[in-house]
Amino acid sequence: MYTGWEKALKEQFSEEIVHVDDATREKLSKDYYWYSPVLNRQLEHIQAADAVLIPRNADEVARILAFGYQHHIPVTVRGAGTGNYGQAVPLQGGIVMDLSRMDEILEIGPGFARLQCGVRLSIIDKKAREAGQEIRIYPSTYVKATVGGFVSGGSGGIGSITHGNLWDGNVLEAVVYTMEETPQRLVIRGDELVNYIHNYGTTGIMTEVTIPLSPRTDWAQAIAHFDTFENSMLFGEALAREDAIPKRLVAPMEWPIPSYFVPFAKVIKAELAAVMLEFAEDSLPLVEALAARYGGCIGHYMEAKQYRKTIGVSDFTWNHTTLWAMKTDASMTYLQAGFKLDSYIEQIRELKAKFGDEVYLHFEWVRSGGAITPTALPVVRFRSEERLYEIIAFCESIGVKIFDPHTWVLDHGGRGEVGSMERKKRENDPRGLLNPGKIMVET
Repeated sequence: MYTGWEKALKEQFSEEIVHVDDATREKLSKDYYWYSPVLNRQLEHIQAADAVLIPRNADEVARILAFGYQHHIPVTVRGAGTGNYGQAVPLQGGIVMDLSRMDEILEIGPGFARLQCGVRLSIIDKKAREAGQEIRIYPSTYVKATVGGFVSGGSGGIGSITHGNLWDGNVLEAVVYTMEETPQRLVIRGDELVNYIHNYGTTGIMTEVTIPLSPRTDWAQAIAHFDTFENSMLFGEALAREDAIPKRLVAPMEWPIPSYFVPFAKVIKAELAAVMLEFAEDSLPLVEALAARYGGCIGHYMEAKQYRKTIGVSDFTWNHTTLWAMKTDASMTYLQAGFKLDSYIEQIRELKAKFGDEVYLHFEWVRSGGAITPTALPVVRFRSEERLYEIIAFCESIGVKIFDPHTWVLDHGGRGEVGSMERKKRENDPRGLLNPGKIMVET
């Protein structure tokens, strides 16, 4: 699409940075948008970036941004490419800037880690735990995902039941570069961070991020079984509210979702709802008593010494739940939903009465803005786009808020209102070249 700048690109940047071969351009112009059949149809034929640049440091990031500005070339940033919404797809070609090479842990101090954006979350957590600390929240793509990719494209995950989402104090500081004739290096703190969290790289390119750490905990993992899904949800709520039990994960699953978890086939009980759990190891008696109060029991238990030594329960939660469903049945996709704390049982009943086995329920209990919240990633049997949006419309009609995962547009999906972000984009990206097309109101 863009011509006349390829020669200048190769003159200004070394071969180690610039990649224009077809295989690299195709591979790094995609992410996991295929979780959505809607996005897969819309994006699978999008032309790859004209070039992929893989900078080694912040100076090279700034030089790339200045080059793109000078030549009016769009720049789309990516980390590990594990996002599900087409965040890393260059809708208008140009340059994809892959930051995975910037993977230095700059500092681990008491209660914080300062990191280059390309550090993988699993590496951070390993180093933090060696120092008697741990990261607070992380996605189910923990092994591959980078900290910059998570902050720029994610929202919450394992740990959100205690520490909330990214906006809830889980980013302390970020270093961001603007896309101008001379890119500025901005150090962002406090309330201003809201314009850079879950921004898909539209308001600036994040090169460093500082996240809070918590004291290391010995986490046990378990699967609790219940005769009914409603009882599993009531148990989940009670556990979420119980401050005496430190916890990292409370994820109720309606049957047959647990049957999709092939590696756990020997420990999953047929026809029962399952709750995937992580909690402090010394809290086991309290968890068992709480499960029994709702007619359930701990059916599978993994001691803390097994943590991260083998496949764990969190590998079947958040959007990995959807992935296991899709491996079993290729017609499956998902939604992202917020149920009401005071009426989620009634909403569940209405949804199941309307759609039956067309929608299987998977919840993640979290804290959002400090409040206990029943969030959900229902597994949906995809029949057509029209039917999918009928399901969405019904959910919204009964008060279930849908954060549409079948769009790449920030204001239409999980980001919500983007007015302040759009204003910040105009300041930091006056030519609208940072990941264009991802904020609908931009011009």
